[in-house]
Amino acid sequence: MIARLWRGWTSLENADAYEGLLREQVLPGLRQIDGYRGGYILRQESQGEVEFVVMNFFESLEAVRAFAGPDYTVPVFEPEARQLLSKVEPLAHHYEVKTTP
Repeated sequence: MIARLWRGWTSLENADAYEGLLREQVLPGLRQIDGYRGGYILRQESQGEVEFVVMNFFESLEAVRAFAGPDYTVPVFEPEARQLLSKVEPLAHHYEVKTTP
């Protein structure tokens, strides 16, 4: 299994809207991809902004490519997300999952 991690930041004012977008649109859309195995949304407020860490699990790198395309390290955004995010991590990171709860 592959864990795909990505970080983005919003203003305090946009944080709830961005979280809602992830919960209501992004994660349900990912569930339609063959090989998608679920995900987590992590949220932390710090110094006047909110950081989100999004961790999604995929069966394989092929499943990641089905979601992100051939250059799978490039983050994928909904158009609405661009309006809500104040800064973004330029690359998504991928890790082989060695143990699960």
